Amino acid sequence: MLDHLIKGATVVDGTGAPSYTADVGIRDGRIAVVAPPGTVTEEARASEDATGLVLAPGFVDPHTHYDAQLFWDPYATPSLNHGVTTVAGGNCGFTLAPLHPERPEDADYTRRMMSKVEGMSLVALEEGAPWSWSSFGEYLDALEGRIAVNAGFMVGHCALRRYVMGADAVGGQPSERQLAQMLDLFHEAMAAGAWGLSTTQSSTHSDGDGKPVASRHARPAELLALSRAVGEHEGTQIEAIVAGCLDQFSDDEIDLFVEMSAAAGRPLNWNVLTIDAAVPERVPRQLIPSERARKAGGRIVALTMPILTPMNMSLGTFCALNLIPGWGEVLGLPVDERIARLRDPDVRAEMLRRANSKEAGVFRRLAHFGRYVIGDTYSDANKGLTGRVVRDIAAERGQEPFECLVEICANDRLRTVLWPMPTDNDPDSWALRAETWQHEDVMLGGSDAGAHLDRMCGAPYTTRFLGDCLRGRKLVGLEQAVKMLTDDPAQLFGLRERGRIAEGWHADLVLFDPERIDAGKATLVHDLPGDSPRLDSRAIGINVVWVNGVEAIRGDVVSGSVPGKVLRSGRDTRTVSTR
Repeated sequence: MLDHLIKGATVVDGTGAPSYTADVGIRDGRIAVVAPPGTVTEEARASEDATGLVLAPGFVDPHTHYDAQLFWDPYATPSLNHGVTTVAGGNCGFTLAPLHPERPEDADYTRRMMSKVEGMSLVALEEGAPWSWSSFGEYLDALEGRIAVNAGFMVGHCALRRYVMGADAVGGQPSERQLAQMLDLFHEAMAAGAWGLSTTQSSTHSDGDGKPVASRHARPAELLALSRAVGEHEGTQIEAIVAGCLDQFSDDEIDLFVEMSAAAGRPLNWNVLTIDAAVPERVPRQLIPSERARKAGGRIVALTMPILTPMNMSLGTFCALNLIPGWGEVLGLPVDERIARLRDPDVRAEMLRRANSKEAGVFRRLAHFGRYVIGDTYSDANKGLTGRVVRDIAAERGQEPFECLVEICANDRLRTVLWPMPTDNDPDSWALRAETWQHEDVMLGGSDAGAHLDRMCGAPYTTRFLGDCLRGRKLVGLEQAVKMLTDDPAQLFGLRERGRIAEGWHADLVLFDPERIDAGKATLVHDLPGDSPRLDSRAIGINVVWVNGVEAIRGDVVSGSVPGKVLRSGRDTRTVSTR
């Protein structure tokens, strides 16, 4: 007997093939039958009419940071709401395990690092996760049987270094013995099911003490030794970040990526490829590593987002503005001193100069302060400004836009929420995106879901992208769009029998209304442990989400079931060799 029968759905199977109408039956977590409408004779415990609705494979998000959130939110909201049934975590070199059992202070260090570098609420990290593990395997075991999405995790280089080297991981180099210990620890994590290695060399990644995170101190020999170790395990990957990911790679960074992927014989993915017609030289430069890797026996895949991610800024809390060269020195000051410095015309002039300089890279686009929209305000002096554009307010006041923005924020003691309007929302940039998406080494992703919780909301990229493909710019057809969200990432990670609608495959499914599918406006909610805030977005037009054949979401409401699986390398992933 079937557990569930979905009748008359428009099936978009994930392969890119034309859609077709079919009845789809689920049994024991798998797709038991895909047949022409009305031809399934086997009885079903439950059924539903899906006429006019699209049935697609569950979406796969290749870059998330749900490592901690899954403990207090097993539904990985809002990703699951938006049809994501499988998430890849443990990215950017940051994981919650392994932790040294004889150094309880390492957990505190890790929490403070994650709070700073990935914008997670420190209170939520402290109160929402059990921190009961030491080994990476114990961390995976702590999630087993209690999550509603499928989740796989890379093991973070920073955690490996901290475990072996202690405080010397920041600033130090491992001895031969310590490197051997690090490799042993890495092999142990891989044997427990880690998907591979994640690491960062990015200049934007600092720990809770403001120092470069541990992996940033690793030299190429250490990175290549770990990369070679990746290749000794089945179904594995590398995920890596360098400073040039934000704008344009240096020659040394290209060499490093190519050597790491070739040494492992495994794909390496990085994020995020920013596509902007105003900087036409960026995309060709960022795809050079992919071209060179293929010749060297590797493969390098660039992740890029198919939407403009809603995000907010603030002069009062750590955000992307702090990453503009020279800005962190001012924005890290105590509030009163910060306000005084920001009101100094010479300080503002220097900040603007640095923000518009070549060294600012991709952050240059944050410097168009006249395009910012004022969000929440907190003082009588700012009444009526919410929703208004800074350039209009500045014109009324006879001020330069950045000066105007500073005064508005100062009235709220820097608590004002700021919404930057994107500078790359022009037809030429969208045409360049559509062209770039067709490249064999470019893949959609980079949501950062689970991180930067009160600053950005990338999780709804799946529904917003599909809505745009069906009713907006229509840059990609529906079948290809679904493939880009399902089979493409599933194939990169070597997921076994996931990412397509086919008999015998896991029943990770999304049923949606093509006339309505979209994402609601990002809004600030306080639903994390400790009443901490995050940006959330309502899913529109998603009827049902099944994970491993079990209903997890219906009508944007979670079911209470936790049918997700911790996906472990080898068992749940096959090797995607580059050789």
